[in-house]
Amino acid sequence: MEGTLRKDIKVGGHVSVVQKPHQRTGELTDGIIIRILTKSPQHPHGIKVMLEGGIVGRVKKILD
Repeated sequence: MEGTLRKDIKVGGHVSVVQKPHQRTGELTDGIIIRILTKSPQHPHGIKVMLEGGIVGRVKKILD
């Protein structure tokens, strides 16, 4: 599932995100969401979240 709709993203969910420095390469980082940063109901590039460990990125895949 893609991460473009805020309603599909839940705190505690397991996701793959792309961090800002890795947008060109598309390198994904997996983690557990601790905070949802995007306020709008959708975003074409993915909802921005904070993962455990303070990693911030846009959701590309919802893993669970």
